[in-house]
Amino acid sequence: MKICQVEKTLVSTNRIKEMGHRPLLVVKEKGGARSIAVDAVGCVTGDWVICVGSSAAREAAGSKDFPSDLTIVGIIDHWSED
Repeated sequence: MKICQVEKTLVSTNRIKEMGHRPLLVVKEKGGARSIAVDAVGCVTGDWVICVGSSAAREAAGSKDFPSDLTIVGIIDHWSED
């Protein structure tokens, strides 16, 4: 699992059908690179979130066959990046 901050929404209208209409968000780990994550919980810009990767990301997005390697599974209520 990773702690990341949501930076913005990523709009992608042309997708493979397996992705459906799940929201995509740009997230960033503190001091890390930006990544794209599937939003499974309803985040907004600025939220600190818990992300999972690999097969956990696919299952959290709804199916073992879902094409995701990073999915947001929780919104952190209280977090200081220090």
